[in-house]
Amino acid sequence: MLTAETLNEMSQVNIAEIDPQTLANAEEISIDTELSQAEKIEQYLERTGNPYCFLSCSMPVRIRFVREDKTLNQALFDYFSRLG
Repeated sequence: MLTAETLNEMSQVNIAEIDPQTLANAEEISIDTELSQAEKIEQYLERTGNPYCFLSCSMPVRIRFVREDKTLNQALFDYFSRLG
């Protein structure tokens, strides 16, 4: 089982520095739906290698979670407001 420290390190990875060929392909990951929630999470973590970085439609993807009370609409509004 992964530790919180290991997961934190994985979340800090720079996707631009990862060889896309080493990333798990999200379309090829299947999880046994008969497992308990904890077992499903463990299976997902085993199959992805790094749950924060993976391929989707051959495109490298990095996800992150931010502790913030903004809605998606507010976050998008703020983002586009900064562009112009």
